[in-house]
Amino acid sequence: MRMRHSFVFFLILFFATGALTQTTTVAPASPLPDERYKAEILVVVAHPDDETLITGYLAKAVLDDGKRVEVVFTTRGNAGDNEVGYAQAAALADVREMEARHALASIGITNVWFLDAPDTPARDIHNVLRSLETAQHGCTLERIVRLMRLTRPSVVITFLPDVVVGENHEDHQASGVMATEAFDMAGDPTRFSEQVSFPDDRVGYGNLTEGLRPWQPQKLYYFTDATHTDFLAGKGPEFNVSATSPSQHVPYFRLKAVGQSYYLTQIGEGADAIKALKTGDFTEFKDPEYFIFAKSSVPASTTGDILAGVMAGPVPFVPVRGYQPETRSGVSVEIGDPWAFYRKFWAAHNLDQLADLLPTPEIGIGGAGVLPVPLLIRNDTEQDQTVTLHLDLPAGWISKTSVNQYPVRAHDVYPVRVFLVAPLEKQGTWQNLSFSLESNPAAAAKLRVFVGKGGE
Repeated sequence: MRMRHSFVFFLILFFATGALTQTTTVAPASPLPDERYKAEILVVVAHPDDETLITGYLAKAVLDDGKRVEVVFTTRGNAGDNEVGYAQAAALADVREMEARHALASIGITNVWFLDAPDTPARDIHNVLRSLETAQHGCTLERIVRLMRLTRPSVVITFLPDVVVGENHEDHQASGVMATEAFDMAGDPTRFSEQVSFPDDRVGYGNLTEGLRPWQPQKLYYFTDATHTDFLAGKGPEFNVSATSPSQHVPYFRLKAVGQSYYLTQIGEGADAIKALKTGDFTEFKDPEYFIFAKSSVPASTTGDILAGVMAGPVPFVPVRGYQPETRSGVSVEIGDPWAFYRKFWAAHNLDQLADLLPTPEIGIGGAGVLPVPLLIRNDTEQDQTVTLHLDLPAGWISKTSVNQYPVRAHDVYPVRVFLVAPLEKQGTWQNLSFSLESNPAAAAKLRVFVGKGGE
């Protein structure tokens, strides 16, 4: 018993002495986010060469303002054409990646990412939802969110998520949709949470979480390659490419042509950019670059400078409204996807002003092709109904759809596609189409169509 007491006393004395003599050890400093990839501006587009639409402004930002611009391509352009060789499919993607890297390096942009989403082959009427499906929407979105958290941009610039005459490419619009979603997710630690979970041992092997930080970008801008620009006036900044670069001593339109000249697979050796650089005639490159102000988490004006008001450090996360179901009654008809999708998308992402950008939905049709128009007939009543669809078409238009009555169950939607042909004599004009239900003629769905060159 006496030995047991002595042993206990010894243990107490040992630990007490150790506690009194323990020295303070300071942990190593926690590393900051990697500054090598910090961006002031992150551009998210679909294909290698899409960025040439705004190369003038990007050149100014990098070469004259000293800002770091980085670019994300959601595809590598494997479904495009090749004006200078036989390389196609995966081989063409490799070529187009190198073209992009060289083009961007010409204006000082070296941080470039390719996300390898499939390049969607063109169709007569493009639907952004088809591109989002083939791009594996969730996987590509996750990668864009990751890159926003890695690069921590103040400003995000991407394609306008809307159908506009001349801007009918679904991959362009899909990049705008996903960039907008990522803008609203990157600062939320509950979205792709594995990206913002600290690893068990950052200097060890086999870590399965990513150690990034949530990041809220501050400003979002759109651009478009629409063939008409009337709707863009006053909607955002306008960049004058005819101004001279102080550092390069040439107009920005020349830098724009140089950037485009690297994309030989897409433009060919006889293209405007090549001719302009040989002859000095840059007429085709002098149009202003228009931007659409989408939203900002810092004080900003609609037409002010893109980088005006941005803060050096992080800003608080700004949640968006999210989808809110509409209250409907009776029977109705509306233009279907992609237009129906965009109406919900804009509202969910606090982009209500985009609904006023083009009050009447529009589309372009080149030549005398068939125009498929998607419609949604809704029955928000308690009874099944058979409704009659009425087409109000301009003179000379032909409907190739013979069915005009549709059975619609109570509280259900009936999707319809009508196929229309424009008369040849309407080339180069805008045409107004209207679709209504016999039981509700006042609530017509309207679509304006540009027929001919420039409407593709």
